[in-house]
Amino acid sequence: MHPARKQRLILVVILVALSSVAVGVVTYAMRENMDFFYAPSAFAAGEVPVEKRIRAGGCVVPGSIVRDEDSLDVRFAITDGEAELEVVFDKILPDLFAEGEAAVVTGKLQQGGYVRADQVLAKHDESYTPPEVAETMVNQASCHGDAKI
Repeated sequence: MHPARKQRLILVVILVALSSVAVGVVTYAMRENMDFFYAPSAFAAGEVPVEKRIRAGGCVVPGSIVRDEDSLDVRFAITDGEAELEVVFDKILPDLFAEGEAAVVTGKLQQGGYVRADQVLAKHDESYTPPEVAETMVNQASCHGDAKI
């Protein structure tokens, strides 16, 4: 083999190896930042890992919002029509957050069977439902109870 060809071949092999390592490192790093979406019925079935960052969504159960008088803590329940999931949130809720409206929470499932949320997303207008919530509620009543999503 000609020395120039051999050098090019070695360079190509090194570049492919380094690219493979870079893709592996990026994939590994992104794995830590992925949030998997679960419906409240998946929590009831025990399919959700404890202490892993997850997303959950559904409609806020009417009458379930309880605010702590001494702090920003808020407890509420979300439902997908099959099961309810209790959520605890300790920050300021979005302005459009309300009972009977769609919400998506991001947080960790705690040992007590509730989600300690660090983010709550509320629907932003009358015609919008987060895609994750709409997907889990396709065959069930909507958040308002009278129309399909």
